[in-house]
Amino acid sequence: MVTIENDILRVAVNPKGAELDSLFHKTNRLDYLWSGDPVWAKKSPVLFPIVGTLKDNSFFFNGRSYQLGRHGFARDRVFAVSEQSDTSVAFSLAADEVTYEQFPFDFRFSVNYSLKQNMLAVTYIIENYGEGEMFFSVGGHPAFKLPLIRGAAYGDYYLEFDSVENAGRWPISPDGLLETLPVPLMNNTRRLPLSKDLFYDDALVFKHLSSSRVLLKNDSTIHGLELDFTGFPYLGIWAAKDADFVCIEPWCGIADSVDSTRQLAEKEGIQVLGMGQSFERTWGVKIF
Repeated sequence: MVTIENDILRVAVNPKGAELDSLFHKTNRLDYLWSGDPVWAKKSPVLFPIVGTLKDNSFFFNGRSYQLGRHGFARDRVFAVSEQSDTSVAFSLAADEVTYEQFPFDFRFSVNYSLKQNMLAVTYIIENYGEGEMFFSVGGHPAFKLPLIRGAAYGDYYLEFDSVENAGRWPISPDGLLETLPVPLMNNTRRLPLSKDLFYDDALVFKHLSSSRVLLKNDSTIHGLELDFTGFPYLGIWAAKDADFVCIEPWCGIADSVDSTRQLAEKEGIQVLGMGQSFERTWGVKIF
């Protein structure tokens, strides 16, 4: 485990998957991250080179079929620590013979964590070292503990977006694919109340929200968080059935639809990176 800290926060990251393992506020004496118990063993997996599920867990590129499981392989690979200071650490993963079998691109993927006061910034950098265009997706999947404090209930919490939203959720099929039409959910409101049954039909998937920030709040306590997902066109909200956490997931990419052609270059939300180019996105979370 790799640890960074400042006067307010202490953060631990696991080199396996470059996965956030702890997000601890020294003054509040609270760890805001899910514990990762057997209900859902992950805590904050990194999603790369796809987000969500592919139709038939496969895609076509240049006439060849490739098999790639849900959310890609990065979360199961051990990253190297490339840079580290007291308040920041950078992890990197390079293409190798194993990744070429699943994803035919020559890449370097970096995940950087840095602290500033009560904020953790998480930056994804993808570099294309190949001779042609690279097609990929990337995203975060942080799970925050609920309730955050003793005496509170899961249903005391809600999400508050920074803009009024008129947004439907995109239903997920039993195969993990997106249906073709959204279902109404948020109607001229900034607030989404949380309840465990909200996730009984899988994640809430949003496309192109007006907001770029969302707060996790409870009116009976000052403790909560704000997540900034500027530059991420998709957002997932999820929890395992009856589990004591909520995931707020910024995505540059999305699961295949039920009518997907399985052609990687035609995939909704796919990112395209030219030869020798790099891609960078940052999400941040303030805890209080």
